[in-house]
Amino acid sequence: MSASPSKPPLTLVRRAPDQENEDVIKPLEWGLIRRLLGFTRPFARKRNALIVLTVLRATQLPALAWLASLVIAGPIARHESSMLMWWVAGYAVLALFTDGLFHFRQRLALELGEAVVCRLRADIFSHVQRMPMSFFHRVKLGRILSRVTSDVESLRVGIQDVFFVSIVQVGSMAFAAVVMACTDWVLFLVVLAMAPVLWVISNRFRGRLSEATRAAQESFSRVTATLAESINGIRVTQGFVRQETNAGLFRSLIADHARYNMGAARSSAIMVPLLELNSQFFVAILLLLGGWRVLEGRSEIGVLITFFLFANQFFAPIQVLGNLYNQALAAMAGAERVFRLLDTKPDWEDAPDAVALPDPRVSASGPNVPAPGMKVEFRNVIFAYEPGRPVLYDVSFTAQPGQTIALVGHTGSGKSSIINLAAKFYRPTEGEVLVDGREMRTLTGGSLHRQTGMVQQQNFLFGGTVFDNIRFGRPGATEEEVRAAVARLDCLDLIEALPRGLHTGVGERGTGLSAGQRQLVCFARALLADPRMLILDEATSAIDALTEARLQKALLTLLAGRTSFVVAHRLSTIRHADLVLVLDQGRVVERGTHAELLSYRGHYAALHGQFTRMDGRA
Repeated sequence: MSASPSKPPLTLVRRAPDQENEDVIKPLEWGLIRRLLGFTRPFARKRNALIVLTVLRATQLPALAWLASLVIAGPIARHESSMLMWWVAGYAVLALFTDGLFHFRQRLALELGEAVVCRLRADIFSHVQRMPMSFFHRVKLGRILSRVTSDVESLRVGIQDVFFVSIVQVGSMAFAAVVMACTDWVLFLVVLAMAPVLWVISNRFRGRLSEATRAAQESFSRVTATLAESINGIRVTQGFVRQETNAGLFRSLIADHARYNMGAARSSAIMVPLLELNSQFFVAILLLLGGWRVLEGRSEIGVLITFFLFANQFFAPIQVLGNLYNQALAAMAGAERVFRLLDTKPDWEDAPDAVALPDPRVSASGPNVPAPGMKVEFRNVIFAYEPGRPVLYDVSFTAQPGQTIALVGHTGSGKSSIINLAAKFYRPTEGEVLVDGREMRTLTGGSLHRQTGMVQQQNFLFGGTVFDNIRFGRPGATEEEVRAAVARLDCLDLIEALPRGLHTGVGERGTGLSAGQRQLVCFARALLADPRMLILDEATSAIDALTEARLQKALLTLLAGRTSFVVAHRLSTIRHADLVLVLDQGRVVERGTHAELLSYRGHYAALHGQFTRMDGRA
């Protein structure tokens, strides 16, 4: 046998079991903002048009106030009724133009926000789909759902509302500041005196709001995680009468979430009124100082009116910006969590120079041809799900093409770990796994999975029909091909007995079918895919004895010519195996055929007694 390719070093990545509870992030972090805005690049034309409209909007609002002040100081103050109508008409035209552009600004903002949200959710889904199995064992479903739902939704608000509305409000304040400075610089100095007070108030509550917002986001993740777990485990919950206990735990979680939200609301309820009170206080000072200047003849009433109209344009955005700041904090927390997920590197990936496993099922001329099974070899494999805690020790064996390898042993002996390694759902910590003489690390996972079929004890069915689920591994299969696959399993009559036959809806997670019917669908799915390597993980445990008897002949047909790994507790799926591996605490303690192992009178013989009692026959 040729020497196996040199294997690249395997680095296990240590991760904290729960990375959610971190220090409070900076409220407004430029790195997160820049990265978030980077998602608008594919929509640059729409984004740039929106920025132009936003800047126009920022100037139009003060322009309306300026025009109103000119009307008051001009024709109204001079009693020029003939000119008043022209001025009012000009004001109406500007108002209509302003509101017309506002419509398009709102529309573009909503479209841009939706486009970015769609891209983010697609990127998260695509990223999660590429993660290895260890990621899903480590990260709760609810946390992933929270990233796609509430966290991304907060980013939508940050893009379509916070960013562009802030431009409008800040632009209005800047425009108003320039006009006030040109109108009466003495009064404008009073307005400038407000800046330090605003900074002190904002800085005082910024940290508190940031902490409360992050805590609320984290608590919502726990709520969604618990909800998803409870729904998935509803059968166990009701079976052990845990409804009230679980409801109490859930009430505790949502009470925590409400408490964090209330904390954020209290901080906001203090900060925003303080900002508004501050602005009203300075308006009173401006009235006092401006009135004195008019009475002393140092200013005109028209100038004072203009100044106050623009002072309102300057102070009004303060409360809006205070509310936007709260939303910006939520967007920053959401962005940090979403990007943390997107930046999570897989524990391992295909090597850059990995090549596809040749598929002999497709001939050079194109049509599918019968294919031999794979040769799978384990060489001194040690494997650990967690560093320092191996579950397999020095496992070595060879599965020749077309052979059936049965894996037996007590729960926790390492059976599932072997099939996970054979399917490249994980990589060995030490040692090698070879497929057709090639070290698995040098092969792409996708090419191996396309030639592998799997039937598990608890098989998952997707929403849709029986027909859709059977051809899941071969989407282009016709209905005739699907029927032929089911017929080869000798269970076409069972499928046709369903309300709509192959087109019967399976319900969420296959709940519309019985356990046995779901298993039949999974057998047909594996047969239609025509894999070179087949993995049966206690695949007949959910099938009654009568149905299993009908399937045995079809199973022999399914296994013929394919390399198969069978994890089973029933003798009917073990006695015909070419090689039986008996595992105990992660080690292969016995190997041989069914008859050979019985003659050893060792571990397998003891397990055989249990299998016999379970099957009710020798």
